[in-house]
Amino acid sequence: MKVAVVAEFYPRAHDPVLGVWSHRQAVAAHQAGAEVQVLVLHRVIPPASSLKAGPGTALREFRTLLRQPRHTELDGLPITYVPYISPGRIGSYGVWGKWAARPLGRALRRLHSHFPYEIVHAHNAVPAADALRRARKLPAVPVVTSVHGGDVFHTAPLRPDWAMNVSAGLNASDLVLANSSGIRTACQRLTTSPVEVLLLGADIPDADPRPPRDHTLITVAHLIERKRHADVMRAMWVLRGRWPKLRYVIVGDGPERAHLEQLAVELDMADRVVFTGQLPPAEAMAALDDSTLAVMPSVNEAYGVAYVESMAHGVPTIGALGEPGPLDLADLGSGIQLAAPGDVEHLARVIDRLLSDKAERLRLGKLGRRVMAEHCSWDVVGRTTVAVYERLLADRTGSDGVPAAAPASIGSTR
Repeated sequence: MKVAVVAEFYPRAHDPVLGVWSHRQAVAAHQAGAEVQVLVLHRVIPPASSLKAGPGTALREFRTLLRQPRHTELDGLPITYVPYISPGRIGSYGVWGKWAARPLGRALRRLHSHFPYEIVHAHNAVPAADALRRARKLPAVPVVTSVHGGDVFHTAPLRPDWAMNVSAGLNASDLVLANSSGIRTACQRLTTSPVEVLLLGADIPDADPRPPRDHTLITVAHLIERKRHADVMRAMWVLRGRWPKLRYVIVGDGPERAHLEQLAVELDMADRVVFTGQLPPAEAMAALDDSTLAVMPSVNEAYGVAYVESMAHGVPTIGALGEPGPLDLADLGSGIQLAAPGDVEHLARVIDRLLSDKAERLRLGKLGRRVMAEHCSWDVVGRTTVAVYERLLADRTGSDGVPAAAPASIGSTR
């Protein structure tokens, strides 16, 4: 079985953790028996933040984007970066598929000439699936589109025409894979295509975790407002009398960093809040192993691979009540603890309860690790993904191997 993966968020030379979940799923499918090649939609226009920072910064960003090799291999997968241009994200992200369609179409036709893929797996309706439906003269193969939350939380709600593009991309898919039951419900409002849930995974370490010497909280996430790092810091301030030596390690980078650094100073906790910046995956997981609790009371969190990773490492984990991903993980019986979103006092109580009860932390750590191994390891995700591909191919052919119906090409309306 040959599969072409199309993704916007995917590791680059200058950002090796961008969209790493898409890559890990592709690797997992490959290890489960599929032949996989990847096409990455690579926009070569610097972000608006660099343009505002001045011509020197913008030029450096532009050169970095241009230096990305067109062809590379990562963990055994051949990857082709497909450059395209488009207007700025703020005013046009929902129509980037239109700008990416022609170069993606050329890349898919070239790929098929030497790698006759039987399925295309797009990550996100916009721009990937939208670009696919707009491309022309493509082979008639099934399309799977994974939705990771951005389409339904941040793109479709902004403008009616963007919502139409999200719907069109999903409607042009034979199957939509949502990363949580809440995202499945949101997708079903936007598409008539069938929608199923496929939880993403994490590596399960071989060794049992070692309890850290000092109490430490950790968040491994991009530094953006909705991840609610500030709530964790304020909860620490609430607990300053009970846990005066409690530390907080923030792994990641992003636009909120300066604000969070200033907040640590204002709360008189600058010596107990550590900003590591973005770390390579192995170093991030090592920091996780040295932590007492993983805390990410994020809102608008479709899933949250960070939760799966922390529980896989045996670290008791706290998420926000009512968010799709944490609720699904709780339903698995993983033991993830849920705090009321935006309620610093409640978050502080949950943290305090777990810090005060070593036996409960050990129980939750072992429980989370076991449940993640059973349901969310990359081995499980890979086998499930390949089973989805096989089912779609079987649906397209009769028992004698002849197509059951004349399928539409990728680039036409289904």
